[in-house]
Amino acid sequence: MENKPFIELVKHRTSCRAYEPKPVPREHLELMLEAARLAPSACNKQPWRFAVVQDEDKKMQLTRKALRKGIEMKWAGNAGAVIALGMLHKGIVHKVGTKISGVDYPQVDLGIAGEHLVLQAEELGLGTCWIGWINQKAVREITGWPKAVVPIGLITVGWPAAKERKTRPRYSLEEITTWI
Repeated sequence: MENKPFIELVKHRTSCRAYEPKPVPREHLELMLEAARLAPSACNKQPWRFAVVQDEDKKMQLTRKALRKGIEMKWAGNAGAVIALGMLHKGIVHKVGTKISGVDYPQVDLGIAGEHLVLQAEELGLGTCWIGWINQKAVREITGWPKAVVPIGLITVGWPAAKERKTRPRYSLEEITTWI
């Protein structure tokens, strides 16, 4: 696989909602998790927890029970794996820092780690889709996480089906940037 400049990798990544029903090699998943593990975090607390679901029965449970009703996501079951993202608040730094600043640092940290994961997947030729419309209780039950780990989202991972990639237009830099 050729190495793309980073900006090209970012431009090419989209939310994949059509997968070939085939497994993702464990080495690919481990590399994605390693990229996520190396993400920066507030006070280096590394609040992320991951559960990689490849077992077909567990994957079906996740896509049937853990996805909230109202938005149909049948395509998620075809992904080669589903990675649950969990957040562990760690002590006084997270609680006090969040209360004082109004910024939920563990949430930000999880976003950074998750984005590292999906960009690594893109480099490997895999498609991903973040899903935040989840039933936290169902995710916790299926993954076996303790109450201290708060389920934040799911990321489907797999080989994109040979469908045209749809991209939504993005705002221009002028529309989103203030130069001071």
